[in-house]
Amino acid sequence: MFEQLYARRRFGMRPGLASMQALLVQLGHPEAGLAVVHVAGTNGKGSVTALVAEVLAAAGLRVGRYTSPHLLRFHERFFLDGQPVEDAALAPVVAEVEAAACAVEQLGGQPPTFFECATAIAFVLFQRAGIRLAVIETGLGGRLDATNVLTPLVAVITRIGLDHCTQLGATLEAIAAEKAGIIKPGRPVVVGAMPEEARAVVRAEAVTCGSMWVDAVEDVNIATVRVALEGLSVRISTPARELGLVRLALAGTYQVENLATAVATLETVATALQLPLEDAAFRTGLERVCWPARFQLAVREPPVVVDGAHNPDGAIALREALRRVKWKGPVALVAGFCDDKDAMGFLQPMASAVRCAWAVPVPSPRTRAAAEVGCAMRTAGIGPVTVGENLGEALTAAQAWARAEGGLVLVCGSLFLAGQALLLLHAYPWPLPAAGALADPNECLRPELASRGPRPTG
Repeated sequence: MFEQLYARRRFGMRPGLASMQALLVQLGHPEAGLAVVHVAGTNGKGSVTALVAEVLAAAGLRVGRYTSPHLLRFHERFFLDGQPVEDAALAPVVAEVEAAACAVEQLGGQPPTFFECATAIAFVLFQRAGIRLAVIETGLGGRLDATNVLTPLVAVITRIGLDHCTQLGATLEAIAAEKAGIIKPGRPVVVGAMPEEARAVVRAEAVTCGSMWVDAVEDVNIATVRVALEGLSVRISTPARELGLVRLALAGTYQVENLATAVATLETVATALQLPLEDAAFRTGLERVCWPARFQLAVREPPVVVDGAHNPDGAIALREALRRVKWKGPVALVAGFCDDKDAMGFLQPMASAVRCAWAVPVPSPRTRAAAEVGCAMRTAGIGPVTVGENLGEALTAAQAWARAEGGLVLVCGSLFLAGQALLLLHAYPWPLPAAGALADPNECLRPELASRGPRPTG
């Protein structure tokens, strides 16, 4: 089903909207009339997207969700009414978008990229399902991202940090300017917690566009009641509502700022649509959010936490999450990185929290060699370090160490690695195809690894 689509990865990540616009012309503009919550940011944008979509669905609204990348299956990127799209709905749309992409090329246009086609697939899926409200996450940046062909109902910008610096710029201000490119004239913008130098750039763009400014930090109060590996218990209040105690399966304390951004976004959407959102929809939606590989307790005994954090800000948030759950035992790190990530910038904040580590490759053509990751771990002050080429074996060894030492295993460094770990640990939350038939031939688990993977003991 996906061979031609995945072959488009050879065109790389191409900034600019011309090719995306040409593709949408061929498809008859499936995005027209779509009311969109458009979410950009460096960290937290996927969590905010999931939180917002789930509450809107709990309110009885038909809602689509588009995120990237996926952990294991391409299907994860597209949610219709709270569920990943099924093969029967996805297959004909993939074929239709591929035909449109070929038509663009035949007319002399640049070949649409993998992400441009994936974005078009989302628009067609929503149109076919009769969904007119969607929550859509940007892929890379904002201003020149393929999703920025939309005029959103509400723009949302989460925490901004240093990541994808080659494409977006080497400073927070430069990256913020790219993210702020999703703000459109006269449309409100919701802004989460972020460094002040980034916030100033986003605010200036909002003023230029005449956009209403909604500051989640100022408008939403969240009091943390309980922090545990299993999840968070919080009390949420805004000037408009008092939600009381809400329990979330999301565990990392960094989710508190994402939660504030999501709540502010939902109230802004309700105002824009003149739609009452009942408190019960907030509580129900927030409590049933499933957003895996974000400080996810994949195994209870010994504890194995899987997190897709892969940049320096993510590492700082991850270290703080460990501190806030009051974990007192030693920590074993299992990590791998893609070759465009700042591995040293990630590992240095983690070093003092880690007793030992396993360096592994990421299941992606863009992986950094395990030996190179191991060298970075040692340079960052982590040791002892074991370098391996098999995640299943590394997890087995790390779990054995944690069992003997009363420790915790932390898997991080890449969402691709996190997805593979969740499969091996039998903690992947959504249906999988038959063995050996994972959707992505480039970024999936080799069947022989799955057969050797550890099984949870608790």
